Amino acid sequence: MELFYFIVFGGLAAIVAALELSKSSKDRINTPSAFNAFKNNYLLVYSLMMAGDWLQGPYVYYLYSQYGFGKGDIGQLFIAGFGSSMLFGTIVGSLADKQGRKRASVTYCITYILSCITKHSSQYKVLMLGRILGGIATSLLFSAFESWLVAEHNKRGFEQQWLSITFSKAIFLGNGLVAIISGLFGNVLVDTLGFGPVAPFDAAACFLAIGMAIIISSWSENYGDPSENKDLLTQFKGAAVAIASDEKIALLGAIQSLFEGSMYTFVFLWTPALSPNEEDIPHGFIFATFMLASMLGSSFASRLMARSSFKVESYMQIVFVVSSASLLLPILTSSLVTPSKVKGGSISFSGCIQLVGFCTFEACVGIFWPSIMKMRSQYIPEEARSTIMNFFRIPLNIFVCIVLYNVDAFPITIMFGMCSIFLFVAALLQRRLMVIADSQKSTKPQDWTALDRDTEAEPLNAAD
Repeated sequence: MELFYFIVFGGLAAIVAALELSKSSKDRINTPSAFNAFKNNYLLVYSLMMAGDWLQGPYVYYLYSQYGFGKGDIGQLFIAGFGSSMLFGTIVGSLADKQGRKRASVTYCITYILSCITKHSSQYKVLMLGRILGGIATSLLFSAFESWLVAEHNKRGFEQQWLSITFSKAIFLGNGLVAIISGLFGNVLVDTLGFGPVAPFDAAACFLAIGMAIIISSWSENYGDPSENKDLLTQFKGAAVAIASDEKIALLGAIQSLFEGSMYTFVFLWTPALSPNEEDIPHGFIFATFMLASMLGSSFASRLMARSSFKVESYMQIVFVVSSASLLLPILTSSLVTPSKVKGGSISFSGCIQLVGFCTFEACVGIFWPSIMKMRSQYIPEEARSTIMNFFRIPLNIFVCIVLYNVDAFPITIMFGMCSIFLFVAALLQRRLMVIADSQKSTKPQDWTALDRDTEAEPLNAAD
């Protein structure tokens, strides 16, 4: 069955290459050398930070299982990570604004390196500490670096539309190419060289240390604007009022929580789903295949958003339905394909079917990220953007913690079925959001919508 992995990977790679190479020159923007140097510095740092994160992803569950922990104990460790992210995620943006974004980025590196070091211990309490540190680091990764980039970009007087070039490149590299290379590199460390499941965490710590050295030596410090220096209670109150007073924002938050909650649950479930009888599967290579499928989705999304005839609110309904159907495959295969009772060996026939379905889901994830970014820029008021986005993550993390806490109480097919239902509900909410948005087109938009209109005229793939 090993040939099957290469067929899937090669097929996805060919499609992605065809999509990227067929882009026209009208999608490219000429920028000065000063901006290019600034952009490349950030992309290098961001890629190193994401490499430190992606190297760990495929081996977290596997490492814990190798230490002899069962699904329930591993679920508790995952809960600690998401719970830590939930608690710190709502305040870390404000702390980064007040204490400095560069300092917060360095703190991310140190915190994540310490988390990697804890993986050398098989003691449950030490591993729990590592998950808590990892949760804090995750909150910093998705707030401090973006905050530093935006402030530094504006401070240097660069054109506002150039910011989308950096973002699009960061997504393509950090969430795509780097993830694939990290998956393949992790596979070489663990399987080819036989260094064991701790090796990717050691490699991640090295990349984080290199990135931290570049940050310390080349980044200048910046802080939040004076208008942003409000106490946390005032920020939270303003965000809550905005969500409660605008159904579009509330729907967007629910859609994001349902999809990302299902996505993070999938991260926990895909390993036991593909190896129910302890089959020998190449975790790093499969992870790289998933990321390639996600790149395919991102590339496809950029083409959809570049065409005015395709509305994000419309095609995302289809994306959610397709993602819902793809996570039903584990249920269907368990019913239609006779499960093997032989321990070990290569991936089973049902596992191959599920892998194709999981790649389809990852392609939907690739479409989701740039599309949800565009909808957030349209519907979330600029003056409360970061706080509202952190609010969205509270139900997301609560949802994932509840699922993982009860993971031992339900069969894996029930868990996939629940995720499929949530994704279908997201499709229904997306439909409601489209109806409301269309009905309000003839009315006068709010002031904050006007702020985003110019930037929305630029396609997200303008620099690709």
